[in-house]
Amino acid sequence: MSKHIAIVGAGPVGVVAALAAVQQGFRVSLYEAESRVDDSPRAATTHSSTLEMIARVGLIDRFVKEGLTARYFQFWDQAAQKMVAQFDHEILKDETPYPFVVQTEQHKLGNMGIEKLRTCADASVHFEHRITAVAQTDDGVTLTAQAPDGPVRIEADYVIAADGGRSALRKALDIPFEGMTWPERFIVITVKDDFERLMGCCYRNYLAHPDAWTNLFKISGDDMQGRWRAVFPSGVDETDEEALSDAAVARRLAHVFPRTEPYEVLHRNIYRVHQRVAARFRQGRVFLAGDAAHVNNPIGGLGLNCGIHDAMELVDMLTAVERGEEDASVFDRYERRRRQMNIEFVQQQTVNNKKRLEEKDPAVRAQALDDIRRIADDPQRHRQFLLRSSLIDSVRKARTIA
Repeated sequence: MSKHIAIVGAGPVGVVAALAAVQQGFRVSLYEAESRVDDSPRAATTHSSTLEMIARVGLIDRFVKEGLTARYFQFWDQAAQKMVAQFDHEILKDETPYPFVVQTEQHKLGNMGIEKLRTCADASVHFEHRITAVAQTDDGVTLTAQAPDGPVRIEADYVIAADGGRSALRKALDIPFEGMTWPERFIVITVKDDFERLMGCCYRNYLAHPDAWTNLFKISGDDMQGRWRAVFPSGVDETDEEALSDAAVARRLAHVFPRTEPYEVLHRNIYRVHQRVAARFRQGRVFLAGDAAHVNNPIGGLGLNCGIHDAMELVDMLTAVERGEEDASVFDRYERRRRQMNIEFVQQQTVNNKKRLEEKDPAVRAQALDDIRRIADDPQRHRQFLLRSSLIDSVRKARTIA
């Protein structure tokens, strides 16, 4: 197979797609607008279903080694400062070879994948190539990119647009990005202090509070010395400067766990959060994947995982077509499967996760936390909850969509 796939975007979704395509015999070119992989704090939670895919592209050993393995996650009632329920992925040991989550920053996955791509004869990686135009016929796609030495023309049989939430390709194809933007922004604070020691929590924690919920989880850091990352909502009327001020950062961290000495803050950031899905995931021979196709709030760590699932589904489909096992009518199946799976498993679940954490009505809030406690205490419901939250259910259901 010598067909050429051009992949736009060197984030983890584009890199995994490139590795999977090369392994299936495609010639692959990967294009990234920036000069390097973005290493700012972003997605870090990789679920069991996705770990199976990372194993398929030959990165699992290094991926696990450069991250943290998290068997458990916990729900906390932050108003009462007590744990409500703990979920144990070990209950999935008969469902997956990876009954745990791996906390590995997404830029590590991107960089290790690019290193592997550079050893492949049929793969090339091009940074500082910003796509400016796209045109296509029934037989192929032509991209125009602005490179350091001037415009570059790229001819490909297929294009995978994995160029993020602001996707230049999605915009060039005039595909609507339907959904909404949350009124509050999300604040990310990274500290050196060890919340596991301070609170007795595990590596992944969801802290419910009627005024200020928190996502709290541990990552390994580039130095493998460990970091804790906390995600909070801003006040709707709070300016970015106010939200990121030393006083506000200290107040939010003290809300998680009050202490006399100051926290050692390593990084702070604030960003807008969207729940959006592209109206179409395909136009001709151009396919959207990852954030180019869908974005969501980060509660539950589902967005990146769903994007990698897009990548693997897409490469498997293109492989089947090029080998004559399927005809081009399956191109529409990619959209039927991936768009429905994102809406059903990611959009709905992340919105529900947020509502559960921020519920203000005392009775509704108490009921929601009690429901979580009862689910965790019932082995069958516990298992079903994790099959859904780890996206194993979504992978299985996608296969049933013709």
